[in-house]
Parts: sequence; structure tokens; C-alpha cells
Amino acid sequence: MKFVRTLSSLAPRLPLLPLLSLLPLTVALNACINVGPNYTLPKQALVNAPLATGAIEGADPMLTSNLNTPTVWWKLYDDPVLNSLVEQALKSNTDLRVAAANLARSREALGVAQAQGGFSGNASVAIQRAQESAEQFLLFEKLPVANLGDMGINVSYEIDLFGKLRRGVEAAAADTEAVEAAGDLARITVVADVVRSYVEQCSAAEELRIAQQSLALQKQRVDLSRRLRDAGRGNQTAVTSGQTQVETLTADIPRYTARRKIAQYRLAMLLAQAPSQLPPAVLACDRLPQINQPIPIGDGAGLLRRRPDVHEAERQLAASTARIGVATGALYPSISIGASAGFTGILEDIPTQPTARWGFGPLISWNFPANGARQRVREAEASSQVALAKFDGVVLGALRETETNLATYASDYARAEALRAALKSAVQSADETHRLYRAGRESFIADLDATRTLTAAKSQLAAAEGQVAVDQVNLFLSLGGGWEVGGQSTPGETRPQLKATPVTAKPSAKPGASNAATANAP
Repeated sequence: MKFVRTLSSLAPRLPLLPLLSLLPLTVALNACINVGPNYTLPKQALVNAPLATGAIEGADPMLTSNLNTPTVWWKLYDDPVLNSLVEQALKSNTDLRVAAANLARSREALGVAQAQGGFSGNASVAIQRAQESAEQFLLFEKLPVANLGDMGINVSYEIDLFGKLRRGVEAAAADTEAVEAAGDLARITVVADVVRSYVEQCSAAEELRIAQQSLALQKQRVDLSRRLRDAGRGNQTAVTSGQTQVETLTADIPRYTARRKIAQYRLAMLLAQAPSQLPPAVLACDRLPQINQPIPIGDGAGLLRRRPDVHEAERQLAASTARIGVATGALYPSISIGASAGFTGILEDIPTQPTARWGFGPLISWNFPANGARQRVREAEASSQVALAKFDGVVLGALRETETNLATYASDYARAEALRAALKSAVQSADETHRLYRAGRESFIADLDATRTLTAAKSQLAAAEGQVAVDQVNLFLSLGGGWEVGGQSTPGETRPQLKATPVTAKPSAKPGASNAATANAP
């Protein structure tokens, strides 16, 4: 308590008027210069190229539309069971928990960067029994042993004259936005994985149902062959051949069962629960969910604004550019203004006037550009070029992935359409051949071949329709919709633009409006 009262007694004695007179100068100097380049999206970035701003190539106008991709694209299936699965996954998925923790950590790192510089202070108390050196006071007789005390407070303000700390905040803010975009990417990936797993479970169940129906039909054929044999109108060879077909179809059943189980296991993992806890409606699904409209894909520019991986790469480029300023700022002096006050002397005399001390003034610290300081600037500039190349690569990858998925979807859809026509023909052929066989006007071999063709056509169509459904999910994933759900953006929005400057300036309406302006290092 004595120490607290002692320090409080210093308040009237501190040189507050000189310090207050320095505050306007401090504020003016603190916003003086930002060394290093001011970030804008480079004009040469591929996101500004015609290939990234026009229509998406490979789109089939019969299967797609130019409407914007909806935020909750999975609701196009009009399946309440699927909607509930997605909502549950967004709440409980472990990958999203990791992304949320990473974002929280990045925001704390931003807080650390924002707390650098500015005011700082400390208080100290030291008490010791010691003998001071006489000669340091130009005395030549031994000084007596005494109880010494030293107590005081120090206050300083670091002036960010050249913007090194501001560039650090800018880099940390861009890093945080990149981590947020990575969380958006994790979110849409989880949604797509849930929809894909649900589709694969329903597809496998449908193929299993068709296989079981084909097996039941073939068993009926075998029973008929036995009756014809027993009536003297058939032979054992027909029965044996039919039984062989039954065993062949039976062998396919475990494959479909396993695919269905695997899809259920994957879906349960995405929901962070046991497979036995899946809703009964999921386990009962044996019909593929359908989208009864052309898929809305928008244009290339809208695609790149939506894609979280593109946004993440652009924010990483912004952070790399800001770090050039951080490295450049290290070449300049560090300036602080501070004041201190306290008591130093014989412990028994504290806090009398003879032991009082105080002082204030600027402190300039300048580490001359040595030990690789300039090389660190060039390293940061090279890192910025790396980030730009990666950004261009992500843009190209987004376009390639979308166009590839569009081509795959169109191809698989055309194949499914052809198989539907083939199935219709196979059904008609099998019915006609079987009627002729029962009337004795066609051989059993012809009937068996027609049945095999029908069975194969059903199986191929079911597999093709399942692949089309998976292609649709892959296409929606490449279109980048769904990051808004569960995040900080308003549902229904899409990213309006790629951000240009994370801290000090508003983003421009068109990406890449100007190039970076670079300040010279000393």
C-alpha cells in the first residue's frame, strides 16, 4: 500500500504538459507514411483476362441456364430428408469445427498485430542491501553498506512513422480473411459430400432393388422351364442355363449391398454420428433424388466471385503484398516518445525529494540495413510473385474444373438418355420373346438372351442415372455455391467482388483497377 501511495504521489510531479504538447505531433507522424506497395489486384492477373469474364465454355443449353447459382442449391432436389441432413452436418461436422477453430485463432493473431506499437508502460520496484562502487562517483574511499531502493513507472508511445506496424495489421487482416475463405471452402465441401453420399446411398439401394427384381424375374423363368421340362416340352439344358443366370444375378447382390453400406458409413461420418443413428428415411431411400430443371451456372465472372478457393488465394496475395511493407519498414528507424518517474536512493529516504527522478523525451532506434535486411525485402517481393502465380493457378483450376464437370455431366446425361431408349426396346423385346417361348414358337435360348439383355439394360441405366446424379453434385461443388450458409454472409448473397485492400481502402467495383505503387527503401 505504501508503494501505491508513493507512486500516486508522483502524478502531480510528472511532466504532463510537455507530453500533452507532443500528442498532436505524435498523431500527425503516426499517419505519415506507409512504406511498401499499396495492394490492388494486379492488372495482369488472369482473373481479369477474357477467359475468366465470359460465359463458361462447354455448357449445354438443354441442361444448364445462365441464372445465378442459388445459395442453397441442394434444395433444388426438393427432398426434405436431404435438407435436414445438410443442416445437421453444418452443425456437427468435425471439419467445420476445425475451420471455426482456425478462424478464431487467426482473429486472435489479428488482435495481436493490432495491439503492437502505441502506448506501453511498466512499473518496477527493486530493494537490495548492497555496497556501491565509490569510483563510479569519483570517490576514492569505500562507501558504506546500505539498504537501497529503486521504484518507478515508465510510459512510452511508439510512433509508427513508416507504417511497418500498419502493414503488419494489413497482412494479418488479409490472412484472417483467407482463413475465413478456407472455412467457406470446407463448408461447401461438406455440403457436397453429404449430398453425394445421400445420392450414392439412394443409387445403390435402387440398383439393389432392380437387381433383386431381375433375380425374381429370372427365378420365374427357371420355374417355367422346370414345368415345361416336366411336361415334356422342354429339357434339362434350359433349366441349367436359367439356373446359371440366377446364380450370376445373385452374385451381384453383395456388391450393391456393400456400396449402400459404404455410402451410409460416409454419411454418418459427415454427420458425426453412428450409422445406426441415421434417420430411417435415409435408410429407406431407394429412388434417386431428381432436379427437374436446368442447372443454373451463371457466367465465369460470377463463378470466380463465388469460389472460396479463389477468394482465399486472392487474400493470400494481399497478405504477401503487405509483408513487403513489413520487411521494408524494418529498414527504417523505430521512434518512441516516453516519460519515466520514480525514486532511487537509500531505502529509508524514499520517497523524499532528494531521491526523486523524472525524465521524458524521444527515443530513436535504428538498425542499419545489414544482416540480410534488404534480402528479406526481396524475399517478400518474390513471395508476392509466388502468391500471384498461385492465384492465377487457382483461377485456371476453377475454370477447368467447372468446364470438365459440365462436359462430364453432358456426356453421362446423353448416355443415360440412350440407355433409357435401350431399356424401352429391351422390355418390349423380352415380353414378345417370352410370349413366343411360352407358345412354343421360340427357343429357350432366345428367351434367356432377351432376359439377359433386359437385366443388363436395367442395371446399366440405374448405374448411369446414379452417375448423372453424382455429376450434378460435382458440378454444384465446382460452381462454389453454399458458402454463405452458416457463415457470416447473408443467405442469398454471392461475393460481390474480389477485395482490393483489406484495411485502409474500400474494394473497387472492378477487380484490378490499378497496379501497386511502391515506396523506395532507404
